[in-house]
Amino acid sequence: MKTIKGPAVFLAQFLGDSAPFNSLDSIAKYMADLGYKGIQLPTWDPRVIDLKKAAESVTYCDELKGKLKDIGVEITELSTHLQGQLVAVHPAYASMFDGFGPGELAGKPKAQQEWAVQQLKWAAKASQNLGLTSHVTFSGALLWPFVYPWPQRPQGLVTTAFQELANRWKPILDAFDESGVNVGYELHPGEDLHDGITFETFLDYVGGHPRAGINYDPSHFVLQQLDYLQFIDFYHDRIYAFHVKDAEFNPTGKQGVYSGYQGWVERAGRFRSLGDGQVDFGGIFSKLSQYDYDGWAVLEWECAIKHPEQGAAEGAPFIESHIIRVTEHAFDDFAGTGADEAFNKKLLGL
Repeated sequence: MKTIKGPAVFLAQFLGDSAPFNSLDSIAKYMADLGYKGIQLPTWDPRVIDLKKAAESVTYCDELKGKLKDIGVEITELSTHLQGQLVAVHPAYASMFDGFGPGELAGKPKAQQEWAVQQLKWAAKASQNLGLTSHVTFSGALLWPFVYPWPQRPQGLVTTAFQELANRWKPILDAFDESGVNVGYELHPGEDLHDGITFETFLDYVGGHPRAGINYDPSHFVLQQLDYLQFIDFYHDRIYAFHVKDAEFNPTGKQGVYSGYQGWVERAGRFRSLGDGQVDFGGIFSKLSQYDYDGWAVLEWECAIKHPEQGAAEGAPFIESHIIRVTEHAFDDFAGTGADEAFNKKLLGL
C-alpha cells in the first residue's frame, strides 16, 4: 500500500484582489504557513501561471518549481476547469459561460471551443514540463438540459451527444497521453460526466482511453445521494486526483435534491467547510489507502457559511489527521510460523 500525499489546497477559491491572495508568491507562502505542502494551480489566472509559456519552456517551469520549493510547497496538479467547460457547451448556457474564456471571444462558441482545446493541450505539455502526472478538469456538457427526461428524450439523443463529446475530447486525451499525464474529470452536476454511469458511458465512447480518469470529489456525490464509498470500490483504478471537500444533504418536506431554486444557504444540499458536513472522510481515506492511491489530498474549499480564511486554516490539520501512514507488514506477522510447500501439504493431509 501507499501513503496519500498532503495536505494540499486548490488555490482557485482563495485568489482575490488583496494581499496575500493576489499573487502566487504571497498566497503560496500563506498556505505554506498554514501547513499545506502542495498547491493546485488554476491555469486561467495569469497571476498564477503563464500556461502557454509553461508548455513551451522547461526553464520557466523549473524556475516556477524552484520558487515554490523555496516557499515550502510544490505543485500537485494544474487545473483547467473553466477551459474544460468550454470544450462542450449547450447553446442554452453559452452566454453564461462567456466569462470562462477571453473577452474577445464572447458570443463566439466555435472560437471559444477552439481556444479551450488549445488550452488543454498546453496544459498537457505544461504538466509534463513541471514533472506532474495528473491533471484536473471538467468535461463540459451538451446533454445537461435533458438530464431529467420530461418530455421524453428523443431516441438516440444521448448516443449523439456522447459521441460528439468523445470526438472533442479524444484528441485532447491523446495529447495528455503523449505527455504522460492522466486526466481527472471532476464528476459534477452541470457536466455530462457527473456520476459513475456517465463516466462509464464516456469511457466507452473514447475506447477506454487510459488517460481518462476521475478527480474524486465526494461532495458532489452527497448532493446527488450517491454512495461515495462504494464508488471508490468501483472506480479506484481510474481515480487520478482527489478533492477533499465536505457537503451535507438535509431534505425536508418542502425540498430535496433539486432544492427549489434556493440560494446556497437555504438549499437542502450544500457545500460545507471540512468537518462541518456529513462526508465520512475516515472511510474515504481508508479506502483510497487500501487501493494504493498515492496522489495528493487537495482541499477544495467551498462553504455557504464559514469564512474562507477559517476554512483554509482548519483544512490543513483536518487533512493531515486523516492521512494514513500505511503499514509495511501485516499486524499478525509476529505469530507467523513460516512454511514451505511440503509443510502446506502436510497441514492439508496431502
